[in-house]
Amino acid sequence: MFTPSLAQLKKAITISEKIEALEAELQNILGGSATASTGKRKYTKRAVTPDGDAEEASPTKSRKARKPMSPEAREKIAAAQRKRWAKSNKEKKAKAKTEAAKAE
Repeated sequence: MFTPSLAQLKKAITISEKIEALEAELQNILGGSATASTGKRKYTKRAVTPDGDAEEASPTKSRKARKPMSPEAREKIAAAQRKRWAKSNKEKKAKAKTEAAKAE
C-alpha cells in the first residue's frame, strides 16, 4: 500500500484548493450554482435528454399532474380551515381577556 509523504500531501491539498477555487470562479462566470464563498459545490437537478445533453430540470416536468379537486372536497377543506381559524381566534380573545384582567 502506498503511503504519501508529508510534502506530497501538502502539495495535493494545495492543488485541490486551487482546483476548487478555479471551479468556483468558472461557475460564477458561467452563472452556475456553485458558491465561491464556501468552496462547496452545490448541484442542481439536471435532466438528460435522449441526445445526451444535460439541461435544467424544470419543476413542472418533475411533478406529477394533479387531479382536479371536486367542489365538495374544496368546501370540506375550507370548512375545516374556517373551524381552525375560529378556534385560534377564540383562544386569542380568551388569552387577551385574561391578560387584561390580570393587568387591572
